[in-house]
Amino acid sequence: MKNQPIKLSLLAACCSVAFGANAASTLFTNVDVFNGKDNKLYKNHHVLVVDNLISEVSASPIDAGDATVIDGKGKTLMPGLIEGHGHLLMNGGTLNDHENNRTIEELAARSTVMANAAFQSGFTTWRDAGGLNTGLRKTIDAGLLVGPRLYTSGAFLGPTGSHADFSNLTTLNQHINGMQTSMGRSNVSVNTDSIAEIKSAARLNFKQGNSQIKIMSSGGVASSFDPWQLNAMSAEEIAAAVEIADAYGSYVMSHAYSKKAIMRNLDAGVKSIEHGFMFDGEIAKKMKEKGAYITTNMTAFSPYLATIPAINDNPVSKLKAESAQKAFKDYIKNVNEYQPKWGYHTDCVGGLEACIKQTDHTIYLAGKEFGNFFALKGLTSVNGELVKLSGVMDPYPQAALGVVEKGAFADLLLVDGNPLEDLSVIGANEKWFDAEPRDVALDTIKVIMKDGKVYKNTL
Repeated sequence: MKNQPIKLSLLAACCSVAFGANAASTLFTNVDVFNGKDNKLYKNHHVLVVDNLISEVSASPIDAGDATVIDGKGKTLMPGLIEGHGHLLMNGGTLNDHENNRTIEELAARSTVMANAAFQSGFTTWRDAGGLNTGLRKTIDAGLLVGPRLYTSGAFLGPTGSHADFSNLTTLNQHINGMQTSMGRSNVSVNTDSIAEIKSAARLNFKQGNSQIKIMSSGGVASSFDPWQLNAMSAEEIAAAVEIADAYGSYVMSHAYSKKAIMRNLDAGVKSIEHGFMFDGEIAKKMKEKGAYITTNMTAFSPYLATIPAINDNPVSKLKAESAQKAFKDYIKNVNEYQPKWGYHTDCVGGLEACIKQTDHTIYLAGKEFGNFFALKGLTSVNGELVKLSGVMDPYPQAALGVVEKGAFADLLLVDGNPLEDLSVIGANEKWFDAEPRDVALDTIKVIMKDGKVYKNTL
């Protein structure tokens, strides 16, 4: 990928033209529509976009006056993809690398490249699951950079020694000596060791305009100090985060592995379980009762898992990954049996090429284990519902996302093929780190539209 910087700059240059070059109306003709909800293509349809919304979806020709016409030539029109759990700012290597070797301006600059790459791969909306604040979103929305709609969480919140703790073994106690970590000073990850601290940090995240709160209520694999079995936050601490989110009309998403942690979160009012590897029938029943969602990084079930630098380069993480994979063996069976509201989730922490490969492999795994339709719903309509849980903190409250239907945002892809039959048209790849490097843009995605504006058209 030696010519990658040139390709990125060319894409950015051509995309910048889109901000002023589109007509108020666009008519897609002769397209097969995957609407994000139904396990079928609506053949030979026509879709009218007026300003930034879908105005009409019809099996009959639409008289759209002087609208710009895009002849789909029988290709598939579908919703833009939605990342349910990503980390645009976490683009270094291991978590220790982020803390010790990467300045915030380096991570921020790289996040713009990551956002553009995600967009060119078809992700028109991105829920950032911790670390990223609102600056990138505001810059994209102002038309200065190209990228997806962003639903940001601000700083990760979790206690000392949890999955939110980026400090070194020798780092002084922040509660005695003041903020000691680079990631804490930049509001990327904050150690909250009391109910008062949780509430204060959550309020600051919302003050900055973030959409939802991300807590680390159990241990993880990529971090150094916490066993994945750790139940890091008490019921009262989780409830404190939920209390603040409720006050702002939003919700809490929670990193939770063990069944005890998951049930504790659901009982406290958490609406989005992240990872949730111990998912079973009892959890499914509780999720339905509470109206909750689950998003899971399917690479946890890949034989390639131990080759991720953030895990393989850390002996502690490598051992944790091995034990976790054994403990999570029933997850896929249980999801197929109980069919929860499941959102797609990549969770890449790394550089550009690595995250492109991880995304492609994750899409493949979701289709392989759950079927293409279930995976596609997770990539579109289910994640569209999930981001809208942010309520009054929603930065894009005017319309629905993740669907092709009247009144929804016109965030659309025209792809060469049928994703219900072949997920490779949106990038799916059986290989992971041994995959051949690909261009940032997918050739099979012929048109990318966001908010009614065409950013790519290679028909």
